[in-house]
Amino acid sequence: MSDRPKSPLQPSTAVIHGNRVWEKQSNSIIFPIHQTATYVHETVGVTKGFGYSRGGNPTVQALEQAIASLEERKTLSVFRSGMAAITTLCMALLKAGDHVLLSEVIYGGTVRLFRQVLGNFGIAYDFVDTSDVSAVAKAFRQDTRLVFIETPANPTLKLSDVAGLAALAHERGALLAVDNTFLTPLLQDCLKLGADISMLSTTKYIDGHNATIGGSLATHDTEQLERLRLVRKTMGTIATPFDSWLTLQG
Repeated sequence: MSDRPKSPLQPSTAVIHGNRVWEKQSNSIIFPIHQTATYVHETVGVTKGFGYSRGGNPTVQALEQAIASLEERKTLSVFRSGMAAITTLCMALLKAGDHVLLSEVIYGGTVRLFRQVLGNFGIAYDFVDTSDVSAVAKAFRQDTRLVFIETPANPTLKLSDVAGLAALAHERGALLAVDNTFLTPLLQDCLKLGADISMLSTTKYIDGHNATIGGSLATHDTEQLERLRLVRKTMGTIATPFDSWLTLQG
């Protein structure tokens, strides 16, 4: 199920204005920092959309909507770091016994996550040259559930065929996730090319001024997005209000 809106904005305009929300109480042009843990409930179980900042926060939501404009989504999820986004992705979509195919030159933190953490929980993985679609096809197993690539790769800038790998993964009942940090959706629209999930380390070009660490995940599937948010809330990997506010300035 897709929630892709049609954006009439040019990329340079979308970066500044796309899908931005304004603080309604004062009409502040710059969205304020909602530095709070909890929110007043109007009555038991009734809120204005926020109950506890581990689950959601107005400033965090404002950042989500701004980045979603670039991904041409209605919304997405943001995280405390790029690695928090990847960890949440894996915990949301994988279970013991599943197998993952990873780009052989993927970001070092992702390598560490699989080798030193997820492998201990029964998640199998192999590294493969994802620039070669035929090599990826040969590496597939019956229990392969996810192909996770980074293109261009960090730091080699090696390229992978997003559309070709998406077709291959879907043919075999797997998902394709793309770390799109280097090009961003402005230069490489992974979701339009067929990827199921687009991941960004917002620390880099999205922030733009080296002040924050963060990550985001965008997906076609609204149910998948809800699953990511449930795991994010459970694990506490949501972005902070202050970092979200700083990233909005970038």
